[in-house]
Amino acid sequence: MTLSAVFKPALLAAGMLGLAACGGGGGADDTVPAPTTATFGLQVSDAPVNDAAAVVVCFSAIELTGNGSATQKYLIGSDSVAAAPNNLCLNAQGNVIANSRGIDLLKLPGALAESLVTGATVPAGNYGQLRLVISEGSYIQLKDGSKKALSVPSNELKLLGPTLSAGGTFSYTLEFDLRKAVVNNKARQNYQLKPTGLRLVDTSQIGHLKGTVSETLLINNQCAVAPADKTKPVGVVYLYKGADLAPATLADYGGTQANLPYASAPVLFDGAASYNYEIGFIDAGTYTAAFSCNTVDDPELADVVTFLATKTQAITANKTPVLLNF
Repeated sequence: MTLSAVFKPALLAAGMLGLAACGGGGGADDTVPAPTTATFGLQVSDAPVNDAAAVVVCFSAIELTGNGSATQKYLIGSDSVAAAPNNLCLNAQGNVIANSRGIDLLKLPGALAESLVTGATVPAGNYGQLRLVISEGSYIQLKDGSKKALSVPSNELKLLGPTLSAGGTFSYTLEFDLRKAVVNNKARQNYQLKPTGLRLVDTSQIGHLKGTVSETLLINNQCAVAPADKTKPVGVVYLYKGADLAPATLADYGGTQANLPYASAPVLFDGAASYNYEIGFIDAGTYTAAFSCNTVDDPELADVVTFLATKTQAITANKTPVLLNF
């Protein structure tokens, strides 16, 4: 499950604009002023974290900064292009926080996403940062029913900003890999959401991956099978950039091996006969997928993760998920 912010650039439109600008001659088109703006959209998606029943992040504003002009700021509940507020975010007194939108990232698995900004007209250019301003009220609800505050350093998630070409239509997805982004102290009382587990991807250049893990592979390696709690993972599929990577070179999120995870997803029992996983919003390219039945992976520690099977898979820009089974 993933929280993602999407900016989707129409590269073809931008390319056609560039060709037109290079044309010579004295036709009537020469009097048409060149566009100085671009259209911008943002959505969120997520990949799940163990032991959580809900991960609610409360947004109050989205900002684009550093383009040599004023900050482009879109306020929840105040701008027509920004998402509408809802009642998921509460203050310490239990009152709804005005002009905030809470998004439960665990409701956005795989290729699902939720928009924060749609169709905004912005000055074209190279933006230094994309900032998501977080309000009060973010929380994690654990599977035992307890609710813990989820804090964000400085109440802002900051990422490298996009380049928005004049005349283009842009859409990016901000993918939250919660298994890497959420950290907590050993007493499980203080949860933090860190930007290290976020990926900003061009939605026109991504694909999705899904598949199954055979019960035979699980049984032969003494992995858990058919858990009564269908939300409890029996394993994890990790994704690494590059083809045919040796298992010994693959790290967990806190590991020190040569290849760090690009993304990961839990393998879940469907209650009948299948063990499924899904990873969404993957940059087009070639990857090594690796399965492990070790489900504990603290992003700040090197954990024991043994990979039982690996496969190479090409990901192309396509809305239809690629199928990869173990």
